[in-house]
Amino acid sequence: MSKEAILGAIRRGLRRGELPEDQKAMLRARMAAPPRHLIPARSRVSRPEQIALFIANVEKEFGTVERIPDLDAVPAAVADYLAAQNQPPRFAMAPHPELQGIDWSSRPMLQFEARKGEASDIVSLQSAFAAVAETGTLMLPSDAIRPTTLNLLPDVAMVLVRASRIVGAYEEAWDLLRAERKDPLTGGFMPRNVMLVTGPSRSADIEQTLELGAHGPRMLHVLLLDDDPGAVAHA
Repeated sequence: MSKEAILGAIRRGLRRGELPEDQKAMLRARMAAPPRHLIPARSRVSRPEQIALFIANVEKEFGTVERIPDLDAVPAAVADYLAAQNQPPRFAMAPHPELQGIDWSSRPMLQFEARKGEASDIVSLQSAFAAVAETGTLMLPSDAIRPTTLNLLPDVAMVLVRASRIVGAYEEAWDLLRAERKDPLTGGFMPRNVMLVTGPSRSADIEQTLELGAHGPRMLHVLLLDDDPGAVAHA
């Protein structure tokens, strides 16, 4: 169905026609200058403290974090983590230019394919767009270079995030998305979806017993690239 057909069906369900011009203008103004929500005081700290807050919140939510000095350290970090967790040295990798530009030859035992996720995948390596210190959350907007299936299908999810892309509050992560992303189809900044990942998937729906991996990865490992000099100096 075309966009107009879908909107027409919604209007018929609401028993109204198009909005009057004054309401359209109000909505356009809200989209052009979206109102900001409350920003928690705990995120208003120095850069080293924000990084520390992010790490603490990831670990509080059953995730793990390893700080690495540069991209050259990624292959060793991936290989060592998979070995420590008794996982196979195979993974599906996001076709992100940064990940594909890494020299993986230092760990020849690693096997990977740059593609979207498949049901048979056990391990994935993703690249985060941004991260939020106030809750230890990764922002993963859907994109051809950042397939959403890699966030959901594998049992073990590894995510590379730069320290320079860690912000204090959610509002600042949305600011980055608005400023840096432009959808080629609509011209707007919003992709098909934006996944906000805080720790591995879990649920306590059955008898209030916490179960990891209920609706997605059972394990989440963050590779934190220390590219923010202001944070590294006081780490």
